[in-house]
Amino acid sequence: MMADVTYLLSALSGVAVGFTLGLVGGGGSILAVPLMAYVVGVKSPHLAIGTSALAVAANALAGLASHARAHNVNWRCGGAYALAGVAGAFAGSSAGKAVDGQHLLLLFALLMLVIAGLMFRNRGQEGIEGVVCNRDNFPKVTAFGFGTGVLSGFFGIGGGFLIVPGLVASTAMPVGRAVGTSLVAVTAFGLTTAFNYALSGLVDWPLAGTFIVGGVLGSVAGTALSRRMAADKGRLSTVFAGLVVVVALYMIWQGIGRLGL
Repeated sequence: MMADVTYLLSALSGVAVGFTLGLVGGGGSILAVPLMAYVVGVKSPHLAIGTSALAVAANALAGLASHARAHNVNWRCGGAYALAGVAGAFAGSSAGKAVDGQHLLLLFALLMLVIAGLMFRNRGQEGIEGVVCNRDNFPKVTAFGFGTGVLSGFFGIGGGFLIVPGLVASTAMPVGRAVGTSLVAVTAFGLTTAFNYALSGLVDWPLAGTFIVGGVLGSVAGTALSRRMAADKGRLSTVFAGLVVVVALYMIWQGIGRLGL
C-alpha cells in the first residue's frame, strides 16, 4: 500500500515538473529534487538527485518535442550550447557526489535569488528573432554552455533557469525562443548527470519511470501555455523569475531547518 502511494506521489510530482518545464523551460529540475525528497519521501539526497535528473531529462525531451513541432527551437544554438555543457555537467556531477547534498542545495538557492533578480530587471527586453550561432558568437555560446553545465552537474539539476538567461545573454534571442531551445541542453545535462549518478547506483529506476509518465502529461499543458504567453513581452520572464524566487525561498527554509542553523 505504501509503495502504491509512493508511486502515485511520484507521478503527481512528475506532472508538476513537466508542466513547469513546458512552461518556462526550467525550474522543473530544481522542483524535482525537493519533490522527490520531501513529497515522495526519498531519504538520500544524492539518490533523489540522481533519480530526478533522469526523470527531468525525459520530461525535458517530451517538452522539446512539443516546442519543435511549434518551430520554437533554435537547433544550432541549442546544440552548440548543449555540447559544450555536457563535458561540464559530467565534471560537475562527479564533484557534486562528494559533497553534502543539503549544503549544495542551500548554496544554490542563494544563487537562484540572484538569477531571479536579473530576470526581473531584464523582463521587458524583446530579444531578436532569427538569431544564428556563427563564428562571431560561438565562443560566447560555448562558454555559457560549459559554465552552466558545470553548475547543473555539480548541483544535480537540469539547470533550465540558468540556461534560459544564458541563451538570452549569449545570443540575444527572445525569452520565448530561449525556453524552447533551452530544453536541448536540459535534456543533455540531465542525461549526463543521471548517467554519472547511475554509475554509483544512485538512481531509483521504477520511481523515475512513474515520475516520467506524470511529467509527459504535464509538459503538454505547460508547452501550450508557454506558446500563448510568449506573445506578451515581459510576462513569461516575470513568471519564470517568480517561480525561481518561490523555490529558492522554500529550499533556504528547508536547508536551514535540516542543517540546524
